Amino acid sequence: MLALVTGATGFIGANLVEALTQRGWTVRALHRSSSSLKALHGLRYESAIGDVTEAESLVAAMVGVEVVFHVAAVADYWRSDVGRMMRVNVDGTRNVLQAALDAGVRRVVFTSSCASLGCPPLGQALDERAQFNLQPQEFPYGYSKHLAEQVCREFVARGLDVVIVNPAVVFGPRDVNLISSSLIVEAARRVIPFVPPGGVSVVDVADVCAGHIAAAERGRTGERYILTAENLTYWQLFGVIAEVVGRPRPRLVLPAALFRAAAPLLKLLHHRLGWKLPVSAEQVRFAAETFWFDPGKARRDLGLTARPPIETIARTYAWYVENGYLQDRRRPNRGALR
Repeated sequence: MLALVTGATGFIGANLVEALTQRGWTVRALHRSSSSLKALHGLRYESAIGDVTEAESLVAAMVGVEVVFHVAAVADYWRSDVGRMMRVNVDGTRNVLQAALDAGVRRVVFTSSCASLGCPPLGQALDERAQFNLQPQEFPYGYSKHLAEQVCREFVARGLDVVIVNPAVVFGPRDVNLISSSLIVEAARRVIPFVPPGGVSVVDVADVCAGHIAAAERGRTGERYILTAENLTYWQLFGVIAEVVGRPRPRLVLPAALFRAAAPLLKLLHHRLGWKLPVSAEQVRFAAETFWFDPGKARRDLGLTARPPIETIARTYAWYVENGYLQDRRRPNRGALR
């Protein structure tokens, strides 16, 4: 069976190429001619040169394809221009779905995000029935994924078989651009003395890829499936990370009011004064919230299983050590910093 993976040079995309080939699929990886292939190192795939924002470049890539996994997106929203993010995440999705419809592709699995579900009430978990509940300017990335899901539903109404998956915060190997796994790298390099009061929902990239494949095989047309493993506070998450990388656990949870007050200041510094900051105002404000999600539907319908966070963090850390990004503090003679 031939699958096309868009965004194949990214974190989830590269892992999905690996998971598909391990299960006997033939994989065509869509990427720009200028894309770094670092995340795909050592994998078997057929290259298709194209760009989701250039509709004509997708025609040849779709030939003979049975299933499209549309993973391509601007996910590092805190580093990215909002206009470009909308062009890739929304217009790019429209281009991919139109090309799939024209080519007679049997099914499309669209990689959305839990961000499209909005912000849960504090301490509660949202499920697939949730609707985006923030202003677009509050969380442009989540809004872009919300709009992309609306595009998916438009194409379902036109007869295209589309299934949506919504991963939470994903950790694992091949995160060469340091998206979510940057938390592990930073915690390995320095002691993290304090953490925010909120929390996130975390999942291993291997389990996310298994969820994609199950969605292709058993998902229901037009349905969403949350892909996550466990809901953790930041104190719990950084405690697990500290245990894995051999650092002391954070000692202090800062008050939510501090993060909510700092967010407008950071926005002013960035937008009015042009300061380049390591975090965005959205990240700081949302650090006081619990972005927790319920994977029950994916467990029931797709048979989703997920490994515990400590296993996920350990194998992510091991990959960074083995590939020279970090020196293993527990084994001082292994690895080398780059």
